[in-house]
Amino acid sequence: MAKKTEIKAYDHVENPFTLLFGKEPSREVSRAMQQAIIEDSFTEEEPSQQVYLISGVRGSGKTVFMTNVSKKITSQKGWILVNLNPERDMLNSLAAKLAGDNELVKIFKNAKINLSFFGFGLEVSNTAPIADIEMALSKMLESLKKHHKRVFITVDEVTNSKEMREFSAAFQIFIREGLPVFLLMTGLYDNINAIQNEKSLTFLYRAPRIDLTPLNISAVAANYAAVFGMDEKKALKMAKYTKGYPFAFQVLGHMTWEKKGDFESVLEQYKLYLYEYSYEKIWAELSQGDKKILYGIASAKSGKVSDIRAVLGIETNEFNPYRKRLIKKGLISSEGHGYVDIMLPMFDKFVIDMWEEDNEDN
Repeated sequence: MAKKTEIKAYDHVENPFTLLFGKEPSREVSRAMQQAIIEDSFTEEEPSQQVYLISGVRGSGKTVFMTNVSKKITSQKGWILVNLNPERDMLNSLAAKLAGDNELVKIFKNAKINLSFFGFGLEVSNTAPIADIEMALSKMLESLKKHHKRVFITVDEVTNSKEMREFSAAFQIFIREGLPVFLLMTGLYDNINAIQNEKSLTFLYRAPRIDLTPLNISAVAANYAAVFGMDEKKALKMAKYTKGYPFAFQVLGHMTWEKKGDFESVLEQYKLYLYEYSYEKIWAELSQGDKKILYGIASAKSGKVSDIRAVLGIETNEFNPYRKRLIKKGLISSEGHGYVDIMLPMFDKFVIDMWEEDNEDN
């Protein structure tokens, strides 16, 4: 009887998992503790932090995490959410989005903030237009502060671009002026690191960073068990194929749903999907040295550092810098002394295939 009900659900209920990067799925494993850190910091009467950086490997759930945090905070009274595109003029975009809100326009007009110079359509008679975008934003934010409002800004997948540096430098001034602005940015480790090391952006260097680690396998298994009606042992076996990688959790769940709970029948398709839509991009962004070390780790299989160095013919001082960087990138872990492990599911086989293909003529 239970089996019949479940098949009916598969036939008539929408797949609760998604194959798309960044799309908020209906089934996910919560990162409630990490989200609470940001929520508590931003919503204090005297905020302890106004900036957080979210880092993680591709597919680690950075965008979904940011969306969840921003939705939770801005559902509260007095919060204004602004999502910015890092490829555009971010200061002008911020001003334009604030000026495009009908409720806020009344506040800006009462404060006699004339933004006609920028073409936002906010013109105040008998008041000279402001010609500097930073000054305009300072006045806008000051007027919002008087009305007990706070602006929550999100920027997804940042890079160390001219637009990002200009925006960050202005944001640093806004914080110094005590204005009610809060910033949540996501990015790959290398991109976050490049921005934090900009000499002129010292506040970002000190900004707290949350690195998104793999999901708890038991939580993944519990999620699968609830969706597919599996027993604990089978759900745990399925969960282990994801290694807690959020993108893999969604892909395997989506494909298993299409096969009415038979996850073993989709493993090959699942592997190829990870290769094409995640791993090839990750591989392309790695340095030759990173690739070589990953090949050694995948080939040694034991995870023992001495075995990996033997495969590659390198010394400890050559291995360690790459080990540290690959850990920060979220690609390997170092749980026990003298051992490392690849974090992503089925990535070891992918690494070996790609390395041998790239070096077949050598």
